[in-house]
Amino acid sequence: MPRAKGGPKTRHRRKARLKMAKGYYGAKSKLFRTATEAVDKSGLYAYRDRRNKKRTFRRLWIARINAAARSHGLSYSRFMEALKKAGIGLNRKVLAEIAAHDPAGFAQIVQSISPQAEGAS
Repeated sequence: MPRAKGGPKTRHRRKARLKMAKGYYGAKSKLFRTATEAVDKSGLYAYRDRRNKKRTFRRLWIARINAAARSHGLSYSRFMEALKKAGIGLNRKVLAEIAAHDPAGFAQIVQSISPQAEGAS
């Protein structure tokens, strides 16, 4: 029985893998084995960093809310506690957006929770 060499299926698999590696530097975009390693590793990084991005954004939102709350004499934790007690259900993303782009609106939120904030101190 003759030896099976790289037929259409193998060529298709290799071309697909090299297409994924398009734009990579040097041999990583030209040679099948190095392209495979690079694509596999980049897939792992992409998977990991899709999760890390969520953490990074949450940290950014918290920093923005904290800065805005401190300008009104509250810490971040006291502000969030007062929000919860007041029944204001805004998430951190929306609060950070308001804090960054609408200081007057953020001041109104602080005014609406000021009795709760007084009791928290």
